[in-house]
Amino acid sequence: MTASRPHSLFSFGTLKDERVQTALFGRAVPTSPASLAGHTTRPLPITDESVIAASGLDVHLTLERAIGSAVEGVVMRLTDEELAAADAYEVDDYARRRVLLTSGESTWAYLDAKPLRAAERIVIVGDSIAYGRCDPRGGWAARLAGAHIAGDEAAHRVFNLSVPGSTLADVSEQTPALLAARRPDTLLVAAGINDSALPLAAAPDRAADHGDGTARIAEHLGSLAATALGHNARLVVAGPTWVDEERTRDYEGLCFTRERALALRAAVRAWCEEQYVDFIDLWEPLRGRGDLLVDGLHPDTVGHRVLHRHLDALSS
Repeated sequence: MTASRPHSLFSFGTLKDERVQTALFGRAVPTSPASLAGHTTRPLPITDESVIAASGLDVHLTLERAIGSAVEGVVMRLTDEELAAADAYEVDDYARRRVLLTSGESTWAYLDAKPLRAAERIVIVGDSIAYGRCDPRGGWAARLAGAHIAGDEAAHRVFNLSVPGSTLADVSEQTPALLAARRPDTLLVAAGINDSALPLAAAPDRAADHGDGTARIAEHLGSLAATALGHNARLVVAGPTWVDEERTRDYEGLCFTRERALALRAAVRAWCEEQYVDFIDLWEPLRGRGDLLVDGLHPDTVGHRVLHRHLDALSS
């Protein structure tokens, strides 16, 4: 039988209450004082009757980012089963994600389930689609920046550092040097479609003979996760957009196919689910909408507007 692994969980709300712990875990669990910098709290109304019954409260707290602030709480030491019980206790408004405590310890914490809603300073890294190619208004990233900054002119910032042609390998290599000056609390990675591309000489029937750029997706994303955590930033990964295959068979010497793009999407989604990282699916908003793709790959102005509406739902 496999022994239960120890887990650490930062708690700043009702999970600190020994009565709640006893109700969930059958015991009061070991805790130690802890502080989480760069965050503050806001009230969150609760409607789940079982959660209200366990805590005795219909308003809990949730975390949001605030440079210069800190939230005091405790680190709880939990077994596999107890961590699962804590997951079940938290309502759908929360998502368990990795954070870096003031002490330097990496631990779990329950954050706002909408990853962009709690952000202050967002850094976007990615490829030509994230850069906004084919949209004179700057693409979905520029629209996201405009709406986010308008929400709080004093504190909100968005830095789009995307570079056309980038692969996830490029992004994972280049990003560490870019973050310190921007002080991000959220790292939005919107790259990968170029990892799925094949040179025309290795078009679909020769894919097995070509080095597969998707084979090291987990390695590159893992590197980006470590980079984000080192800055106590939340990693958010946007998957590839829909591909109009009939119009991308000869794109600047590259071949993009729907099959390989879907394989990339599945690999990125699976990694995010396994690692408890936020995944934003940009495939569905443009599925079947070849009329919104300039060249079968890059969205036009309307296509970027559609993508922004999809992203905006994650920040409001």
